[in-house]
Amino acid sequence: MSGTFGHTVSDSATMVRRSLRHVLRNPAGMLMSFAIPIVLLLLFVGVFGDVISAGISGTLRGSAYVNYLVPGIILMMVGYGSSTTALAVNTDKTEGIIARFRTMAIARTSVLTGHVLGAVVRTMISAALVFGFALVLGFRPAAGPVEWLEVSGVVALLALAQSWIAVAVGLSAANPAGTGNFTVVVQVLPFVSSAFVPPESMPAGVRWFARYEPFTPIIDTLRGLLLGTPVGTNALLAVGWCVAFALVGYFWARAVFTRDPD
Repeated sequence: MSGTFGHTVSDSATMVRRSLRHVLRNPAGMLMSFAIPIVLLLLFVGVFGDVISAGISGTLRGSAYVNYLVPGIILMMVGYGSSTTALAVNTDKTEGIIARFRTMAIARTSVLTGHVLGAVVRTMISAALVFGFALVLGFRPAAGPVEWLEVSGVVALLALAQSWIAVAVGLSAANPAGTGNFTVVVQVLPFVSSAFVPPESMPAGVRWFARYEPFTPIIDTLRGLLLGTPVGTNALLAVGWCVAFALVGYFWARAVFTRDPD
């Protein structure tokens, strides 16, 4: 049993290295995963920031709009990174790499785990870069060392969850274009959440959706940890949604991967 586990860990580490080498050889995907969030930061802070913050200053309680904005941008950054993962997995599938791995004497789960763990590493690097750029724009978190560790944990858990979903989507799609629906979901849903404005400032129907959709408690948890505001039950909801996404993605990906190829 220990030997089997050891081989699985070793094979998974090999697949993680493969994933990271692909990033070094073709960094465009990782560049996009933090370049787009940086563009959004510039757009909403530099262009729309004064207008938006003037309209919702009461709910922000005097804090700079960039402080409110950054947690949502971090969540979107995770989404863009997972879109890259879905495309990479689908490319492996359509080019026959997945079929070749099925015939090799390696732990079958390592193929999927390599993509997921590689995506988590890329996401954490991108998050550090986005946080650094946000500081240049005026972001001033109140988090201490413990809170930063908790923020890192939430981001890593979210990246893990979305990466498993991305792997499943990449395996299920017939071609790279088929991963587009997943990309649309992870890019659009954050706009209808607490990422850019509080749900209380939205029209009634949109407000209800924004308040109860999965991304809102995750964003609010990050915001509370970063700004030193109460997190409340949002932390439990955030962890619950992430775990649920991870489990759905994991079992979906395993089912598709182990299914006999057409």
